[in-house]
Amino acid sequence: MEHSKLINGKSIDLGVCYYPEHWDRSLWAKDLDRMLTAGLKTVRIAEFAWSLIEPREGEYTYEFFDSFLDLAQEKGMQVIFCTPTATPPAWLTEKYPETLNADMDGNLFRHGSRRHYNYNSPIYRKLCRNIVEKSASHYAQHPAIVGWQLDNEFNCENDTFYSDSDTLAFRHFLQKRYVNLEELNKAWGTVFWNQTYTDWQEVYVPRKTNTNSPNPHHLLDYYRFISDSVCSFAKEQADIIRKYRKKGDFITTNGMFGNIDYQRLERESLDVLMYDSYPNFAYCLDGFNPLDPMKDRHWSKNLAEVRAVSPVFGIMEQQSGANGWNTRMEAPTPRPGQMTLWTMQSIAHGADYVSYFRWRTCTFGTEIYWHGILDYSGRENRRLKEVTQIARKVEALQEVAGSAYQARVGILKDYDNIWDSRVDRWHERVEAVSQNGLFTALQQAHVPFDYVYMENHTTSESLKQYQVLFYPHASILTAERIALLEQYVAQGGKLVMGCRTGYKDLNGRCVMDHLPGLAAKVTGADIPEYSFVAPDDGTVMVDWNGVQVEAAVFNDLLAPVSENAKVLATYVSSYYAGTPALICNSFGQGEAYYFGGAFTADTAAVFLEKLGVAEPWSRVLDLPTSCELAVRQGECKTYLFVLNYLSEPAEITLKEEVADLLEGGQISGCIQVEGYRAKVFAL
Repeated sequence: MEHSKLINGKSIDLGVCYYPEHWDRSLWAKDLDRMLTAGLKTVRIAEFAWSLIEPREGEYTYEFFDSFLDLAQEKGMQVIFCTPTATPPAWLTEKYPETLNADMDGNLFRHGSRRHYNYNSPIYRKLCRNIVEKSASHYAQHPAIVGWQLDNEFNCENDTFYSDSDTLAFRHFLQKRYVNLEELNKAWGTVFWNQTYTDWQEVYVPRKTNTNSPNPHHLLDYYRFISDSVCSFAKEQADIIRKYRKKGDFITTNGMFGNIDYQRLERESLDVLMYDSYPNFAYCLDGFNPLDPMKDRHWSKNLAEVRAVSPVFGIMEQQSGANGWNTRMEAPTPRPGQMTLWTMQSIAHGADYVSYFRWRTCTFGTEIYWHGILDYSGRENRRLKEVTQIARKVEALQEVAGSAYQARVGILKDYDNIWDSRVDRWHERVEAVSQNGLFTALQQAHVPFDYVYMENHTTSESLKQYQVLFYPHASILTAERIALLEQYVAQGGKLVMGCRTGYKDLNGRCVMDHLPGLAAKVTGADIPEYSFVAPDDGTVMVDWNGVQVEAAVFNDLLAPVSENAKVLATYVSSYYAGTPALICNSFGQGEAYYFGGAFTADTAAVFLEKLGVAEPWSRVLDLPTSCELAVRQGECKTYLFVLNYLSEPAEITLKEEVADLLEGGQISGCIQVEGYRAKVFAL
């Protein structure tokens, strides 16, 4: 996006979400002036405003947003314009109830909230194409517009769809995938419990069963279908906007939600992905865990997911006030400094645009407690002052723009296994423990990491940049993916795999090979037996050269089968004490490790230490576990972000002289990072 006015590799910019339809027109000019004074140069508008463009079917009016866009141009404010398809109007859903989403029982989600539509209603697709065509053809050439957002938060609120339109589309999806019912029945194992289909009309989206246990292979394809529906819906809109947009105006969407292949979504429809970052969810009253050491640092995990799609990305909604609908999500106002901290967290992970949600707190509707920068009165307040200070800090970071996050450790993922962990409780349990454990250990050992998605176009060369790759529980493996991993290891990489690897095919059916199936060659391991950790076994421990680590949740009992495979650790508890628990196999120039359990934070920390990747920047600085270290690499400089998530100051030691970008000058030795603050150093 080199010609774009945002996320162009040349600047880091701030903006804010604004809803001119919520406010008297007399407030618009004053609001824009105050935004610009605070350093906010871009606004997002119109994502919920269908009726202001098409108040009745086929009747279009443009005056409202014409007026606002003209005012924005006059003031020098840039605008991101949205397609309003997240909230179909009342005239639409009343006339065409087939456009509504439904629950598994077939009950329609009626008008009165948002995202109440389904992606597969032919009439809804037609009406969406109409509103996007009319909006883009009329507004796209307006000089104030710099970008377009598709819809709003695909799959937020609901990531499952059970309308009649979805069933018809699902059948079509399956016919393309399997061609005939014989292949479908084989893939889904429908001979089990006499589920065999003899006519396509018998196939539906998942429906409620008396055991509440639908066919898991059916569900796996259903989640693939939902992703396909979202991607095709987005592409229809993007293709229309591309016909009309000005050169350099980008197309994006916001948020990351379930059952969407975001890599495909961006590849087909987006120039860049934007995320909605709400670290304050860590402090929601109904889910707050005071013992969780990560709390709002968990949003760094989410930002790493965004970065796996867009290496340099944007934030469309950044936390600026208390969370809350009138029905749920109660959370406190950000403490002084936390807005700054969370903004720097986003920039540290690759955001070159940060937009706050929202400018004014709405005085009506469901989100009356979802606060923005200003409260109901619009008076000057602490948060506005902090945003103004953030803008000055961001000005000092302009040289960071376009630099890429740097990581030598990766966590491999793929959508087949993500979706399988939704349909398989065994898979879900180990995955949840390991994903949280690996993230916590990497954070506390100050190891920058990437999520790396295994796709059809992934190459061994792209994996080669990582010194260590974790693929915790790849239950589903394919010949193509394992071939890539074998190449990666043979070229000198270190691959770590955990329990429950390689026991399923692409349809989620268990293979009849010796486990770990396709991974046996690279890992040099065999799994003669396996078991959940029994409740009366307590914590199952493993001895790794005198270091005790936990093998959590599930245990594969291992045996080496390659001449280059060595047993590094054995179980020391349960009836299988003395059985191998960790095998290292030399493979080409590299090594593959197979661990028989899930990775808790303490266990993952030992792996990082023994594999030589813990504290990779210790030659430059020492810092406590309360601080996160994130690294962005430019053409000539390396940028180190130190983020302190605690209220009290943290002491860090700089072992060499570095540039202090936020304060200016050169600095070294022991310094303090104030509570809820960040430091940015350049090498």
